[in-house]
Amino acid sequence: MSATTAGTAAAAPVKLPRPAILPRAISAFSGTTGLMVKIVLLALLNAFAFWAMYVLVTRSHWVAVVVLLLATIGIDLVYLMPRQKTLPLKFLIPGTVFLLAFQVIPIFYTIDVAFTNYSTGHVITKSDAIAQIKLTSLQPPANGRSYTMAAAKDASGNLVLILKDDTSGKTYVGTQKGLTPIPESGVKTGALGITSAAGYTLLTGPALFALDKTLQNYIVPVGTGGAGIRPQTISTAVELEPTLRYDAKRDVFIRISDGTVFRDNGRGEYAHGADALEPGWKTGVGFKNFHRVVSDPLVQQPFVRVLIWTIVFATSTVLISFFVGLFLAIALDKRGMRGQRIYRSLIVIPWAIPGFIALLVWQGLLNDQFGVVNRLLHINIPWLFDANWAKVSCILVSAWLTVPYFFLVSMGALQSIPEELTEAGRVDGGSPWALFRRVTFPLLLIAVAPLLIASFAFNFNNFNNIYLLTGGGPPQSNSSVAGSTDILISYTYKIALASGKGNDYGLACAVSIFIFIIVAVISTIAFSRTRVLEDIS
Repeated sequence: MSATTAGTAAAAPVKLPRPAILPRAISAFSGTTGLMVKIVLLALLNAFAFWAMYVLVTRSHWVAVVVLLLATIGIDLVYLMPRQKTLPLKFLIPGTVFLLAFQVIPIFYTIDVAFTNYSTGHVITKSDAIAQIKLTSLQPPANGRSYTMAAAKDASGNLVLILKDDTSGKTYVGTQKGLTPIPESGVKTGALGITSAAGYTLLTGPALFALDKTLQNYIVPVGTGGAGIRPQTISTAVELEPTLRYDAKRDVFIRISDGTVFRDNGRGEYAHGADALEPGWKTGVGFKNFHRVVSDPLVQQPFVRVLIWTIVFATSTVLISFFVGLFLAIALDKRGMRGQRIYRSLIVIPWAIPGFIALLVWQGLLNDQFGVVNRLLHINIPWLFDANWAKVSCILVSAWLTVPYFFLVSMGALQSIPEELTEAGRVDGGSPWALFRRVTFPLLLIAVAPLLIASFAFNFNNFNNIYLLTGGGPPQSNSSVAGSTDILISYTYKIALASGKGNDYGLACAVSIFIFIIVAVISTIAFSRTRVLEDIS
């Protein structure tokens, strides 16, 4: 019996454990299935690349076309060649593409824009600016006429305008060669304008709207000096004449009324003294934007004031949150403490809540009239509407959001310090404060100092905490852009969207480069100082 049982047990199949879900999912896409998926994905990538190349060709960006073409061919070769030769590249390419798209290209674009006048009124090319100036220079003459209009096709299928003079009631057919009278009896009008014209087919519905751009550039010449009848809407037209004449050979605009010459001033606009024509165009201006930050009082004074406040805000937030977090970590690091896990969980809650939600909640809590803080404390402090109190609010709320981070960091660093060192200090008669100051804190800084520097750099550019809490306000009487609590990054944001005539992207990019230099210098100095801590053992 025992032998039979042993034989049966020996013959029983061994039940192997099922592989994990991820390996099974990966293996499902191997072989023919994986090849088909690869071909489909590469086909989609190539379709997108060729569409992008078409857009680049229409805009004459030939260098970008060549780079994109070579990159697409390279990616196809890497993923279609045998695995042994290109396996490392298959893993490097996705990360490299995202690195270029989201880091390298934006950096180079920011640097490029910083050396231009890219701003409101200077966003198009020079040729487009010339066309826009010609268009905006058109004005009704002293005896100009207005017309009821209808777009139509003549017997040959050519586009013409059926026109009825609003003053005299006379009717005409307008072409790009001139104006020809037609019998008034052959043109019928209704409440919506001209309804029919003998010998012509009026365009309506989709056929009419398809000619929208064509009608915008359609001119019926009348008189001399470039005057012409131009459509204003789909049913009205007006006689206009240019007030400026463009001389292509001299590359100047000439005001027809008095002969004033507007020349290219090298700053992206045609100007005569302080009088400039709009719009201008995007062009390189060298170090002008950087020079404005350093020397222009309208930019320099707010920049210096915002820079000082930014340093104060970042430093205060880091130091307060670090020391509070360290204190809580030391207090909750005691063994056998009741409710220790509950306390730790409560401290981490601000870090678990999405930051933008917490900031918007604090904005409501600190409202001076309806906020819970003032009502509970029975005080009337303008937390967000007074310049000084708004700064205090920004620091306290930012510290509240950052304390959990430093609590966890300090907790981990404290637990990594060998107990033998503190025990040796106690044996030598060291007091708790002496042990903390001479043993625990220096060892703690070895792990925490780089994180303090990183936190400083983060808070130096902490846009959310400022913009969602105070919006950079309250406003300053001596600056139309920088508010009382604006830090450099929010100040840059406002320059890019609401400075001078409007958006000033060139100046904003220049300020961004200054921010990078400032943070890089401060971080480099701080890291060089923290190297001293590495000698502690």
